[in-house]
Amino acid sequence: MKELSILIGGQAGDGIRQAGNTVARLLNRLGYRIFFYDDYPSLIRGGHNFSIVRAANKEIRAHRERVDLILAMNQETLERHRWRLKPGGEIIFDSGEVEAQGIGLPFKEILREHQGAPIMRNTAAIGAMAGHLGIDWEVVAMVIRDTIARSQETNLKIARTAYEDTVGSGPKIERAGAPAAPLLTGNEAIALGAVKAGLNMYIAYPMTPASSILHYLAAHEDDLDVVTIHPENEIGVALMALGAAYAGARVMVGTSGGGFALMNEAVSLAGQAELPLVFVECQRAGPSTGVPTYTMQADLSFVLHSGHGEFLRVVMAPGDVEEAFYLTGLALDLAWKFQIPTFILSDKHLSESTWSFDADLTEINKQPPVLWDGSGEYRRYQQTEDGISPLAFPGTRNAVVKVTSYEHDEYGITTEEPDDITKMQEKRLKKIMKLKDELGRYEMVKVYGNPHAERAMVCWGSTKGACIEVAEDLDLRVVQPLLLDPFPAHDMARALSGVRMLIDVEVNATGQLSDLLKGHAIRADRKILRYDGRPFTIDSLETDLKEVL
Repeated sequence: MKELSILIGGQAGDGIRQAGNTVARLLNRLGYRIFFYDDYPSLIRGGHNFSIVRAANKEIRAHRERVDLILAMNQETLERHRWRLKPGGEIIFDSGEVEAQGIGLPFKEILREHQGAPIMRNTAAIGAMAGHLGIDWEVVAMVIRDTIARSQETNLKIARTAYEDTVGSGPKIERAGAPAAPLLTGNEAIALGAVKAGLNMYIAYPMTPASSILHYLAAHEDDLDVVTIHPENEIGVALMALGAAYAGARVMVGTSGGGFALMNEAVSLAGQAELPLVFVECQRAGPSTGVPTYTMQADLSFVLHSGHGEFLRVVMAPGDVEEAFYLTGLALDLAWKFQIPTFILSDKHLSESTWSFDADLTEINKQPPVLWDGSGEYRRYQQTEDGISPLAFPGTRNAVVKVTSYEHDEYGITTEEPDDITKMQEKRLKKIMKLKDELGRYEMVKVYGNPHAERAMVCWGSTKGACIEVAEDLDLRVVQPLLLDPFPAHDMARALSGVRMLIDVEVNATGQLSDLLKGHAIRADRKILRYDGRPFTIDSLETDLKEVL
């Protein structure tokens, strides 16, 4: 078996994501690469939830519309998703809740037999699925113990009963042969990349889809040696983070578009005061409250032009968990090396989906900033050849460390003199030469598919996953910029050399990457845009591309 897709669905509160997570880890234990998509409304209870777990014997970064197996916890799951079932696919369902053709088991009766809680119906579904696929019980039991923290013995009994009722009913899934890889969400990779680069403090007000960065770091605060703080609102978040950076803490903040709107004054303050700070902006469907639990790539222009005045920034957009890990670590280092705000632009699809993680953890090492050597009189904004002033922090012997939002001289004393204003503006902006040299050490434009194809897709962020797999089938080139500001125009032109037809693929309504490219004399011939809150799947993008081509 080369790949397998499984959908599990039910209502909110049924533990659908937990069940999907267990299914993903079960298939991962068999050596398959995993992509796990989670779909849920912004309701505490009620509403329809479903997860799609795709497993393959190759690297994957996206899910498909069509599935091989549906685990239906209620009738609504079949009404919504029956169309997804491939010919020859199977439905496993709770016979007490669902009327269907397939494999029905009385999940509630199994729960009563073992005195299980109602949410354990999903454990019965997992056991039934594992039996149907012929997965060895020892593997199933091991994964249940690893993923379900409470009432393990009861869960094991429920899963075993369902397992024995279906064992041998379907084709046996074989081990893929590869060792199991860690499974991480995009947000977990963002958190760990920052920690690896020396993160001291994470400050955030919960806002989907960024909230799980806060939850993850708070849960592992002691293990990762990171202080997590939840202030009263996003304004407090950003200003507290600036204070922490001034005091010498490597700090990061996270939010989505609505919360970032409240942080904009702090963005400009970071630019003027030359305070290093990483902003993680996890995009969701908007504007305003929008659709909180669904995805969009509509904040690119907002982040590129956030804050007022002219100052340097770095904006990077990872497209998978490895890039989320590496780029967040790089963002933290760049913020401190150049004393500027840096941005990681994620989206709900990247932030909350789960992926097989293949990063080399040794590739990120904390890079020290330029520190004051203690000689002479300390000047916080000392003029230097490259514009980077040595840092000192409050409490440093013989140093008065003054930062300000006002224009200032080298000591940080406010000024309105024309010469001082000119010199400081030029000082801040001349960092760009060294910044570009630094960024030139990294691969900031990636090419996938057929690098010589005359037809190409250009994409950014999590859209890359579907683009890459479709390109393999249709013999196309895929070009993905990781760096969006300062824009790598030369690298993009080289990556697009020989392209006669360029198709822009984005999850927004206006083609914001296309607009950015246009400003650098790169014009997309066609656009494929999706803006219903859902990501491109391999199937949907392939259909759209065939129409364009």
